[in-house]
Amino acid sequence: MLYYLFYPLHSYSIVFNVFRYITFRTAYASLTALLISLLLGPWLIGRLKEFQIGQQIRQEGPASHQAKAGTPTMGGILILISIIVPTLLWADLGNPYIWIVILSTLTLGVLGFMDDYLKLVRQRSLGLTGRKKILVQVGLSVAICGALIILSNYGSYSTRLSVPFFKRFTPDLAAYCVLGLPLLSPLLLFVTTVIVGSSNAVNLTDGLDGLAVGCVLIAASALTVLTYVTGHSVFAHHLGLIWNPKVSELVIFCGAMVGASLGFLWYNAYPAEIFMGDVGSLSLGGALGTVAVLIKQELLLIMIGGVFVMEALSVILQVASFKMTGKRIFLMSPLHHHFELLGWKESKIVIRFWIAAIVFTLFSLTTLKLR
Repeated sequence: MLYYLFYPLHSYSIVFNVFRYITFRTAYASLTALLISLLLGPWLIGRLKEFQIGQQIRQEGPASHQAKAGTPTMGGILILISIIVPTLLWADLGNPYIWIVILSTLTLGVLGFMDDYLKLVRQRSLGLTGRKKILVQVGLSVAICGALIILSNYGSYSTRLSVPFFKRFTPDLAAYCVLGLPLLSPLLLFVTTVIVGSSNAVNLTDGLDGLAVGCVLIAASALTVLTYVTGHSVFAHHLGLIWNPKVSELVIFCGAMVGASLGFLWYNAYPAEIFMGDVGSLSLGGALGTVAVLIKQELLLIMIGGVFVMEALSVILQVASFKMTGKRIFLMSPLHHHFELLGWKESKIVIRFWIAAIVFTLFSLTTLKLR
């Protein structure tokens, strides 16, 4: 919005020429997101307390978590506002990639809101069934895949896969179609796996004060860098990335996600004054997955979100082991609960997981040169 309002004035004053630069608008999108989150946070916490919108704690969880019952939840609303508003203000709204990631984030935010709302109504830690959530997530992924196929037909999106460590191995996921239908191709399966997997992995990680949003902050920072170099012709060609100038505007969205996460962490740090709820975790995870798909760094997201992957795998392995052998691998899943039951303090677990997230992110960025 501000881009359209001020950039045309550059013909009258060179000062307004700064609005053409992605770096300038990203910096201010981040600051705007941070300020919205910090300023709106106390008001939202007060309103949630007023309406008695408190967290429902599952009985089978760690005993120490029972004291958190009643802490305001659905704080993801604050995150969504802090991401969407700066994006609308500072991004070029004529860019289709911006709208894809905005609609993806909002759709998953609404899904999470419905899940949180049902938990409050039922006064239990169970909201929507897993099947219903997966159905919506898959439907969203199909819609995004369809949009990407349309964009690829106009040459503004590549259906090739960027593989870490390999510069010239870029298989085309849309090359093999069933019955000649583009949607019935490996591309659909891949896009769905990335978006659904990322959304649910962040959701599973959201179990300790500041854990999920801190890891999202680190992952979003990495995606900000990756998105910038992907949209920059010199950097993209030098690093052997699939260059796409259209994705440059996504840097602003990623920057807003960084600012919003940082602002929310101010209130979500131990001891948390507010929880993000599913409205936050599902939408943030989906946003990370969607951006990774749009910039062709789906496989690298596995490394960037290494903590999310570990948390999700711990649940999968725990369930599979119990069903097949009747025994559990971990004291409790997701993984952070295992360390809680080992006697680790909550703050220590969170900080150590943040350190792990930083290590995963740094390693993922080094792969850009190891090709």
